[in-house]
Amino acid sequence: MSQHIAQSLEDRLVRYARITTQSREGVDQVPSTACQLDLQNVLRDELTSLGAHDVRLTENGFVIATIPPTPDRRDVPTIAFLAHVDTATDYAAEDVKPIIHREYDGTPITLPGDPTKVLDETTAPELTGNVGTTIITSDGTTLLGADDKSGVAIIMSLAESLLKSPEISHGTIRICFTPDEEVGTGIGSLSLDELDTDVAYTLDGENLGEVTYESFSADKAVVRITGVAIHPGKAKGRLVNALTLAAKLIGLLPQHTRTPETTDEREGFIHLVHMAGTAAEVELHFILRDFELAGLESHALALQAACDAIALLEPRATVDCTVSRQYRNMRYWLEKDLRPANLAVEAVRRAGVTPVLKPIRGGTDGSQLTERGLPTPNLFASIHNAHGPLEWTSVREMEASYTACLELVKLWAEESA
Repeated sequence: MSQHIAQSLEDRLVRYARITTQSREGVDQVPSTACQLDLQNVLRDELTSLGAHDVRLTENGFVIATIPPTPDRRDVPTIAFLAHVDTATDYAAEDVKPIIHREYDGTPITLPGDPTKVLDETTAPELTGNVGTTIITSDGTTLLGADDKSGVAIIMSLAESLLKSPEISHGTIRICFTPDEEVGTGIGSLSLDELDTDVAYTLDGENLGEVTYESFSADKAVVRITGVAIHPGKAKGRLVNALTLAAKLIGLLPQHTRTPETTDEREGFIHLVHMAGTAAEVELHFILRDFELAGLESHALALQAACDAIALLEPRATVDCTVSRQYRNMRYWLEKDLRPANLAVEAVRRAGVTPVLKPIRGGTDGSQLTERGLPTPNLFASIHNAHGPLEWTSVREMEASYTACLELVKLWAEESA
């Protein structure tokens, strides 16, 4: 891999990471935050300056651009590469200060902004495979934003290479940068007619070599508990404390199984992500996750049973549980035609990396796109320890992802020759 590509990836990630793009839950518009447009405007202008065609920023905050086919490959299927610009809501994400650790020596990395934050063999076991490489972290006080600005940087470097190297034979390539992936509301506003592609790939994966065509199925549940409010000095026999009932509800849910901290591999969970309220009324937000629909339904039933038990315990309270659909396992559709995933596996192999087929314990924009009829596997982008201050990325792994994407472009051209 040329030093130019490595430097391009590093420079882009650092520059993009410094731009605040955190999305926000509970906002009925896309994008949910205006700051995401700060990066989208930068990406639109960069794609225009590189010579991409039909570059546009849509009304809903998507950047879409086209790389025209080489003359010998006009009949090749159109493929799209996508990455999301927003960063997670789980942790501070403003004023990000990327730190570059060159020639990583294998010892623990103490983050200077908060010395209690340390990357070591326990908190970052994948670092052992990156000795001698360049590692990028935040200073420990914020997210880094590699999720998914690593993917953004990889796609931008790929676009630059294709636009400046006409000798690389390829079909039409679409580039798309999406808002609000972290809150699950963005991709539904993307018009498939506007994207106009036959197949797509998200660059939103983790470890070196991973190709994902299976994700969680996901629902969201909101529980509202309404008690009886009264002055505490006159509360005997009359007060029904919604906060106390909420605590009892949490206590009724599984503690040693069916939680994120007690599950891995193909096990699903019930996860309380937010709770707010007063003694009069409380609202609890849960996410339900499982690879199979039967498991997802069982989590909803378990939560509803706990709510029913609280309602029986205190009939003066109102306990309402509403479950809403989020996304479904992309495997349900991709397994009907594995060609997009199989070509991705071969591309990773051609990039000199051992492919790893691994289900993602989460979802991507590709989960919803695949369900809508656009097959969209997910590719690795060196996103490690996402959604927390110990987030990091490896420039070497980003290089490998870039190379795999380049090989994927070539493979689709070869397959259709």
